[in-house]
Amino acid sequence: MIKLATMSSVCPDWTVDETIAAMKKYGYAGYEPRVEWGHKAGVELGLDAAGRKAVRDKFADAGLTICSVATGVKFAMDDAGERARQAETLKKYIDFAADLGCPHVRTFGGAAPDVEPARIVGYMADAIRPVMVQAQARGVTVLLETHDDWCNSVWVRALIDAVNHPNYQALWDIMHTQRFFETPAESFAILAPHIRHMHVHDGKVMGTPPRLEITALGEGAIDHAGPFKLLQNAGFDGFASLEIIHKVGDGGKAEGVLKQYADGLKKLL
Repeated sequence: MIKLATMSSVCPDWTVDETIAAMKKYGYAGYEPRVEWGHKAGVELGLDAAGRKAVRDKFADAGLTICSVATGVKFAMDDAGERARQAETLKKYIDFAADLGCPHVRTFGGAAPDVEPARIVGYMADAIRPVMVQAQARGVTVLLETHDDWCNSVWVRALIDAVNHPNYQALWDIMHTQRFFETPAESFAILAPHIRHMHVHDGKVMGTPPRLEITALGEGAIDHAGPFKLLQNAGFDGFASLEIIHKVGDGGKAEGVLKQYADGLKKLL
């Protein structure tokens, strides 16, 4: 059964208590903190052990799940030293997620340099694979999102296959694969065995020069019904996490966005 989640980027100006109240009001079961962006909830790596336990307990007591920690970690850069630094950061976030009782850590691929794709996949896998020892020990799965230069499901699957570890899987952002001309059926056929989490948001290309504009659900060009049906038929039991990015100080839009998307997505469920 697909469950609804929200990222903290929807409500960057809300405390943990305010976020929990709105989640329960609109039927969101999961919470995904987008770390490193200064959100008021303060679910960040700098929390000490007591702070992490307090956050974990608040969500658990409310019957809610911290379903993913959304980081900016990436590994595509052609610099072995930077990849090693990213690996160390990922290890810290694995421990952070485990302390929160959270099963997933989101990562990106990152901007791919102009070299052979097989070489990029190879050195990325070499950097990621050793970190999986810690991920497995802490019971955390690291997710590669279909995002940036990795919107193409073939590339994502190639890296997952190269890492070849059960604790390295896929996050399907259904907007980004469709933006790059994949149908939901095509993306699903490639990624299905590895999808552990979803990001959802609607949008369309507008303006001159053209740019992607995020819209209310149903006002954009992104097919949500298709991916939901494919995942439901496959018995997917994860979260569809709403990713609308509001800047800190602009969180007044959060309540309306949470309600509108919840109303629409529940119809698909």
